[in-house]
Amino acid sequence: MLKIKKRSNNDISPEHREFLRAMKLRRAAVLVTQIIVLIGFFVLWEMAARYKLIDAFITSQPSRIVRSLTDLYRQGKLLMHIAITCYETVIGFLLGTAIGTIIAVILWWSEFLAKVTEPYLVVLNSLPKIALGPIFIVWIGAGPASIIAMALAISLVVTILEVLNGFLSVDRDKIKLVQTFGANRFQVLTKVVLPANLPTIINSLKINVGLSWVGVIVGEFLVSKAGLGYLIVYGGQVFQLDLVMTSVLILAVAAALMYQGVVLLEKVLVKRMSKS
Repeated sequence: MLKIKKRSNNDISPEHREFLRAMKLRRAAVLVTQIIVLIGFFVLWEMAARYKLIDAFITSQPSRIVRSLTDLYRQGKLLMHIAITCYETVIGFLLGTAIGTIIAVILWWSEFLAKVTEPYLVVLNSLPKIALGPIFIVWIGAGPASIIAMALAISLVVTILEVLNGFLSVDRDKIKLVQTFGANRFQVLTKVVLPANLPTIINSLKINVGLSWVGVIVGEFLVSKAGLGYLIVYGGQVFQLDLVMTSVLILAVAAALMYQGVVLLEKVLVKRMSKS
């Protein structure tokens, strides 16, 4: 078997080495600038509140948010609320991606079925999903299941349309090529369509991150006794804006971490594909 020798650093030309060094410096500069902007935002927010340029009762301020975090942690409620919302989001995210991809495969497999369901998918995609919330509560009951169903409803149709569009966009010449060698429908799917649409599936994962969080928070707004959405609603009802802003910031951090997890998965899959 022919083995490809990996290039060492000594084989890289000085120009290429300088280019790689410049790229590393640029990435570092971007990261440092992002951190400075974030820190500057919180510093300006805190100073504006302390010097009465803004009303801290309405906008809160970083020091009050830290106190709210500390109070929630001391009461033993912080990790519980975060865990409940993250659990519901991850389940809705995984179900939306998996079921959406499976349905997209079925519709790709049957052109007749795809034509039949096309107008219904368009209508469901344009329908405001929050209108389905009360229906899920009546059908499923007031609990985590209805919240997960809300997240699933928001992400499912988008996943189907995104992945199906990718399947249908595969180069027809590649499909005809493997068919000339006797490939059946299943082999075309596994050897051509799915590998060619790995970026599309990863992109649908990235989209579903935000959609799943939206679905869960909307569901918790409607019916929940715990979770970050519950804290936001409760804080707004009793005019504890510190609690509301604290929950929003936690949501931002959790969503960013989940998105970075998908980005890391993408890098791992791309690296494995490049090796194979």
